[in-house]
Amino acid sequence: MSRAGIGLALSLLATLAAMPVRAQAPFIVLASTTSTQDSGLFEYILPLFKARTGVEVRVVALGTGQALDVGRRGDADVVFVHDAAAELAFVAQGFGIERRQVMYNDFILVGPAADPARVRGSKDITAALKAIAANVAPFASRGDRSGTHAAERRLWQRAGIEIDRTKGTWYRETGQGMGPTLNIAAAMPAYALTDRGTWLGFKNRQELVVAVEGDQTLYNQYSVMLVNPERHPHVKQALGQAFIAWITGPDGQRAIADYKVGGQPLFFPNYAKPAG
Repeated sequence: MSRAGIGLALSLLATLAAMPVRAQAPFIVLASTTSTQDSGLFEYILPLFKARTGVEVRVVALGTGQALDVGRRGDADVVFVHDAAAELAFVAQGFGIERRQVMYNDFILVGPAADPARVRGSKDITAALKAIAANVAPFASRGDRSGTHAAERRLWQRAGIEIDRTKGTWYRETGQGMGPTLNIAAAMPAYALTDRGTWLGFKNRQELVVAVEGDQTLYNQYSVMLVNPERHPHVKQALGQAFIAWITGPDGQRAIADYKVGGQPLFFPNYAKPAG
């Protein structure tokens, strides 16, 4: 290289070195359920949090079991899920701290308008599942270790049905999130258990209608936890705690209450800090 070329290169390097380095905007990774994403809740509330704090929330939307696995690996700062038994185990194993209840909605059973199991209009989910199994009516299950899948399995057990032993071609495990599973149920058509929030935001209903709702056993609680920084020192503890404080504080709880689809609320804020 000529002296002139070397001089030009050195001058360019000096200019680049003198330029201010743009700092990366602060962010946290939130491992959460597909229902909070598919329902549109995060699209509504997370920009409000960023506007208030300047912190971006990057969502990894998976079933609850998979979201907790992400937390166990330390690949998230916060988890936001809905399976109390799995959450308590996560805390007991030392992977999560500061578990707080955030909001709730309910599960509903949807199914074909033709209602082959003759359960439409019932408020008894146990009787409905027994009728579906007895009539070998098509049923679409998430089958993905999500909070919804865990709730569905508990409901089969409550109905006295060992679904792993009795399921046949009528019972289809999709291995997918709530939205795709509802799409499959609509195409079959089949019964499916879904959270109400995802159902209200779901557009491709085709012949699907609400079949069973209002049973107390269909209550669906969501909680938030910080991934334990003692287990994973790289966890952004301060930023994660700021998000937890916001989502359980007046502004976050109001944002949850304000989110509606077609005038209907999808989730109901109920912050509490339970033991465990």
